[in-house]
Amino acid sequence: MAQREMTCIICPRGCTLTVELEDKKVLSVKGNACKRGTDYAVAECTAPTRTLTTTVMTESGEVVAVKSNKAVPKELLFDCMKEINACVAPATVKQGDVVIANLLGTGADIVVTSYVE
Repeated sequence: MAQREMTCIICPRGCTLTVELEDKKVLSVKGNACKRGTDYAVAECTAPTRTLTTTVMTESGEVVAVKSNKAVPKELLFDCMKEINACVAPATVKQGDVVIANLLGTGADIVVTSYVE
């Protein structure tokens, strides 16, 4: 049996969690002040995800800030960035426009959040 220590990031309390694992299965979570801490620990230990924020170049040479509209599997982050770095957005993009739909089959779209000046 293995133990993993982590800090919950779901709310401002920042509970220190101790997770007991066996064969990548969560047996118990201790230290959480609420159920959200348990849910976070289980997800982080079994299928971690991250919201991806970065920038994309436009055809006009400007840079726009983008992010995924939902979290993507952590193990795909580098592959996702390769796809995003290869993207050139139209010069006319505006906030809310999707520049990549269904990034690598994750169901997450890459959406323009604002211009970087």
